[in-house]
Amino acid sequence: MRLTIALVFLLLTACGGANKREVRIPKGAGGVGFLPLLVMEKYRLIEKHAAESGFGDLTVRWMDLGGPAAMNDALLSSSADFISAGPPAFLTLWDKTRGSANSINVEGVAAMTSMPMYLNTNSARLKKLDDITDQDKIAMTSIKVSIPAIIMQMYAQEKYGAAQATRFDKFTVSMAHPDAVVALLSGSAGISGHFSSPPFHQRERKDPRIRTILTSDDVMGGSTTFTMISTTSKFRQENPQIFAAVLKALEEANRMIVADRKMAADLLVTSEGGGLTREEIVEVLSDPHVKFTTTPENVMKYVEFMYGAGSIKNRPGSWKDLFFSEIHGVSGS
Repeated sequence: MRLTIALVFLLLTACGGANKREVRIPKGAGGVGFLPLLVMEKYRLIEKHAAESGFGDLTVRWMDLGGPAAMNDALLSSSADFISAGPPAFLTLWDKTRGSANSINVEGVAAMTSMPMYLNTNSARLKKLDDITDQDKIAMTSIKVSIPAIIMQMYAQEKYGAAQATRFDKFTVSMAHPDAVVALLSGSAGISGHFSSPPFHQRERKDPRIRTILTSDDVMGGSTTFTMISTTSKFRQENPQIFAAVLKALEEANRMIVADRKMAADLLVTSEGGGLTREEIVEVLSDPHVKFTTTPENVMKYVEFMYGAGSIKNRPGSWKDLFFSEIHGVSGS
């Protein structure tokens, strides 16, 4: 009898099992775009909503992992249960897992933030992206799959044609945002540009030598989802209460940030530093271009480009094909 019980327990553990008692979530690449995760961690919002649903005790393990490529690998290897990244990295993973025999299909839980990214430079010679030469390097969180990588390809295609979409790829290098800030301000590692996000952008622009020569909003034509949360169909099917708790926690975290920017700024300063004061972070959070919303924005524009370029093989009919049904009631795009 004891042997039978032990075998059943082992099988449930090996298969993931229903009623999973631990959920693993990377904190992401840092900055304002991942601030909702810090709020969720600090105030134990996932645990709160899991308990309110009757699930009981839930352990949430927050992992120090960032960068879209690393995030995708973590979800595919089952090292993480939810990940947060930009739409391009998500679309790559969504496309890669379509029709998976083991129900690993990755879909979006919800958007998390919408905000621009900024191409900053320390070079007086660079007036626009087109001025870049072999002596320049542009830092970004991940080459090929990050928002900046796709934005630069979209810019190149629009200006030089589809055959030239990757003309700027050879100038890009992968670097975490904090390291890129240091490199850009010091002029080290050959970095002459950094495709940055808030608050790293604001930190860089405090230096009078730094200028912005392009933003993602310029290329996308308006407000666009910056970070979003995704998971697998398998996890959602086996752990519906945890899935619901994560979505509710995200919605509450976004409301808390909007309602109390000083609290949110203190949390970001304490967690990451970054050379900005609480007052400066509050100013960033008050920028109308910085939005904390679960509504996907402009995601289909990424789809059209990546599908046309052959980066993804499957073409969703609408944004709803990319996200689980729980978020379909919002006015996404």
